[in-house]
Parts: sequence; C-alpha cells; structure tokens
Amino acid sequence: MAATANAKAIVLSEFVSASPPTMQSHASTVVDTPSGLVVAWFGGRQERDPGVGIWLARQRGGHWAAPAEVADGVQPDGSHQPCWNPVLFHPRGGLLMLFYKVGPDPAHWWGMLKTSHDDGMHWSAAQRLPRGVLGPIKDKPVQLADGSIVSPSSTELGRWRIHFERSTDDGRTWTWSAPIANPDAIEAIQPSLLAWSDGSLQAIGRTRQNRLFTTRSGDGGRTWSALKLLSLPNPNSGIDAVMLADHRALLVYNPTRSGKDWWDGRGTLAVAVSRDGEHWTKVLTLEDTPAAEFSYPAVIQSRDGRVHIVYTWKRLRIKHVVIDPAKL
Repeated sequence: MAATANAKAIVLSEFVSASPPTMQSHASTVVDTPSGLVVAWFGGRQERDPGVGIWLARQRGGHWAAPAEVADGVQPDGSHQPCWNPVLFHPRGGLLMLFYKVGPDPAHWWGMLKTSHDDGMHWSAAQRLPRGVLGPIKDKPVQLADGSIVSPSSTELGRWRIHFERSTDDGRTWTWSAPIANPDAIEAIQPSLLAWSDGSLQAIGRTRQNRLFTTRSGDGGRTWSALKLLSLPNPNSGIDAVMLADHRALLVYNPTRSGKDWWDGRGTLAVAVSRDGEHWTKVLTLEDTPAAEFSYPAVIQSRDGRVHIVYTWKRLRIKHVVIDPAKL
C-alpha cells in the first residue's frame, strides 16, 4: 500500500537517450555538477565484448545531450579490452572524476581514472590507478568532513570480498582499509556507502546469500565491523544508497530473491528508506515486470533537494527517475 501511495513522489520518469548509440547499456552512474546532471554507463554489443566503452550524457536546461563515448579499452599494443562500471564523483573543490574498470572480466580487471575541469565536457587522458587500487567498484565514494575520500570497492577473484580505499590528497594516493572480519563467510561485493550524522559510516551491498550485507566504521573507514546480513532480500544484484538532507537513508534495490537464471529477481526495482540503516521500509516500486531486467541503480540527492535515480532498463537503455523525497 505504501509503495503505491508514494508513487506521487515521482516527479519525472524518462530515458537518458531514447535512441541509444549501442545495442546494450548498463551500470549507470550520476553526478550533480554546477552545470547540471552528468550520467555515464558502459555500452556496446554486450557485456564483456571488447568493444564496450564508457558513454556519457550531460543534461542542460532539462534536456539530455546526445551520448558520447568518453573512454575505451584500447591497449598500448592496439588490442581491445571491455570497459566496466563507471563511477562519477565530484570532490569538494576538485575536478570531476570518472572512475571505471578495464579488463576481460571482473576477476581480472583494473582501475582507470579520467578527470574533467568543465563538468564533463572535456576529459583528461586515461590513467591507470596504482597496482592494487581498483577505485569504486560500482557506487560513489563519500568525502568526509576532513576532506578524506572513502571509496567502496571489492574483488571477485575466488571468493567475493569487499574492501575500502582511502585518500587524503584528493585521489593522488590511496590506502586500503584493514581486513574486515567475516565469520559467516558472506560473499559480498559492490558496497554502497552511507555517512550518518554521528560521523559513522555504513556500507551495504550485494551478496551471494540472497540478502544485503552491512558493516560499519567509526573511524572514517579505516576499520570496519564484522559483515552481517540484513533482512532485506536481494537477488545477487547491484544496489545504491544515499543519505538524504532530512537524515533518512534511501536505498534503491531489487527486493526479491534469485532464481535459476542470473537475471531472475531483477524484474522488480524498489525504493526503501530507513532512520538507522538496520530497519528498512519499502516505500516505492519503480518497476515490476517479471522476466525483465531493471538493475544496477545509482542514486544521488541534488542541490535542489530532489532525488535522482538512474538504472538499467532491460539492458537497452538508461532510465532517469526524479523523486521528491518530502512525499515519501
């Protein structure tokens, strides 16, 4: 009932590109800049194809410009590797950052970075992140009051594991967080970060256990509590979350469990809110079509207070939904 009543909170629902330049589009990211919204995603024939690149669209005056490819996986020897999971992030007073991955698969990819001084109109040459640093794997970093950047990351070589990368110099150098205790052997990737008003951090994300995980840090992301499972169901699919100005946490996720196929459960995409990060209430259903895929959301709150969600729509397009959180 609540999810239906809250449908009035949707201010706008649109596609970033009605005629995408590639056969498939996936894993979008969104950032609010002084010039307007910027959205990026990876696109190509299909995931893992060597021709998959990073595509980007800028919104001006309420309209999306035509998407343009801003990064590819061409190697120094001329060979091609697919691109993956872009993440846009704008640190205070810094350049707009575009993190992404390049490599044959998630177990063997590496982190890349481009920067822009003009809100995504022009981009620097690509640079590879230092060995062992992957950058944010799917969801945006957070910047703390002292300027430190905490980046949510993970690895998929063998057992799935999450970790966090910290920078105190605007991303020039990075350090890893301490190992995270995992007594229940939870296989977890793709953390999303919530910065609570008491100064603590919470990470939640995807697992192979059909529920979302959580862990918390009280020291700026240096150390983290043992992983545990939340009651929230999830079909082994990416999520994203954001802290709202009214001190509620907002989560976008697939509220189902997985089936026999990898895409099972991704036909429903929903929004939930919480006051403590442990107890969540589903308040809005964005999509609900069995046997379809609506996945890999990214969410931010812009300076005007509106919530912007972008996500994969049937692997064909990137959808943009604007919500008035006061109506949730």
